[in-house]
Amino acid sequence: MVNWKFWQQRPPARILRLRSRGDMGDATRVDFEELAPAVETFLGQAAYLQLGYFETLSRLIRATPELEEKEALSLAAGAALVKHRAIIDVIRDRGDDPAEIMRPFQEQLDTFRRATIGARPRETMLSVHITAGMLDDFYRALAASYGDTGRRIARILNVDSDRELIVDLIRATIDADDEMRSLLSMWARRLVGDTLLVARAALRPQRLGIDDEKKVEPVFTALMAAHARRMDALGLAS
Repeated sequence: MVNWKFWQQRPPARILRLRSRGDMGDATRVDFEELAPAVETFLGQAAYLQLGYFETLSRLIRATPELEEKEALSLAAGAALVKHRAIIDVIRDRGDDPAEIMRPFQEQLDTFRRATIGARPRETMLSVHITAGMLDDFYRALAASYGDTGRRIARILNVDSDRELIVDLIRATIDADDEMRSLLSMWARRLVGDTLLVARAALRPQRLGIDDEKKVEPVFTALMAAHARRMDALGLAS
């Protein structure tokens, strides 16, 4: 597991709403009071995460000789880059420097990304599908805290991520190879822990009290339910 201590400042008061969308299920409202981060933190991390997905997928494109796989990876990489650039536009429209907004999270999120790169291409494909799916869900929920800026980010994150062909490749591997099925199932369970730490670190100042834990729990329950549905769709046990 990666130890995350991203933010030392106490964040301003926000309201976090979990909205219904696809895998996220029924709408749930959760008040986080002062647990949600400042908008600059939200934007910087969201933008850099998309850039990280693009980089990981681009490296896989270079590493694979199969044209079918290159096509699947290129579609997903392109979608991540489009989302990254759209979030950058939001940052610029606020009058901020995108590099300065993202820089505080570069080292920590690069560490997270390196920790979720697998020894085999299929593991890394699964990493992107699982971690991006969970964190996109989380940031869509968090976006409700930030008024018009948050609504713009939610619309960006709602755009199709074009990972369907990657899912097809993973599913074909699972169907054809029981050993890989077991390995990928274990790998996915490992990914969940590190991914939830990234999401939790975006909320807490230093410590999360008992009452705050109760407020946070419904959001992470929804994230895990959505993750279980993704795993079921792949034919893997969550």
